[in-house]
Amino acid sequence: MHNEYEELKVLMRLSSLNSQKAISQDMNISIGKVNYIIKALAKKGFIKIGNFINEEDKTKYRYLLTQEGRTQKIDRMKKFVEIKKAEYEMLERELEAYKARPGDVNL
Repeated sequence: MHNEYEELKVLMRLSSLNSQKAISQDMNISIGKVNYIIKALAKKGFIKIGNFINEEDKTKYRYLLTQEGRTQKIDRMKKFVEIKKAEYEMLERELEAYKARPGDVNL
């Protein structure tokens, strides 16, 4: 099963990496999982998949981000940043609490 974060990572790489193999290597996941995520993104209407008509190798595909895909990419990026900010703030509070405890080694 994949999650929104993996979908976001694939969405972000589709514009710069031109093959599922390159995406799988970059993300350190299997090509099959990348294919599964891409198909799910297409089914949700986030991307369109098309063949390169003028290419000799008809197995090459192009992935086009739809308007809904663009909206989802932006929304998921915002959500990801908010989560990371909250985690950072929580870690800062924990660090300050450790510093305030008497007898502990300063961090």
